[in-house]
Amino acid sequence: MVPTDASEFSRRALTAALEMARMFQAEVVLLFVTYVPEAYWGYNPAYTIEISKDEISETGNQVLRDTLAGIDLGDVPLKKKSIPGHPSSVILEEVSNENIDLIVMGSHGYGPIARAVLGSVSQRVLRKSTCSVLIVK
Repeated sequence: MVPTDASEFSRRALTAALEMARMFQAEVVLLFVTYVPEAYWGYNPAYTIEISKDEISETGNQVLRDTLAGIDLGDVPLKKKSIPGHPSSVILEEVSNENIDLIVMGSHGYGPIARAVLGSVSQRVLRKSTCSVLIVK
């Protein structure tokens, strides 16, 4: 599985995952998690900005397209998924749901302190994952 935010680090992770998938005749799951505050703090109508399901879906589809732009998939089977929620939580849930053997993810993303240290999503996934995690720089 390759979690993506369409950053250059995510695209590098996808390229690495595709190379491994070719060697082992494996499928790649490309996952984008649309961060929604309710996933972290719970639903509170007083503080919530309304975002429609269509907007969430279109954002996810655009990020998946941007991630794949210019990357040759070759003959590697690819499953694209876009799920709203808290990124690290959804990634960890999908490991179980999709029977994932390996997570390949970028070391940084488009978070608030991007490129300063190992991304907070990457750190949490690395600590809590039940499968192997490969961090790509």
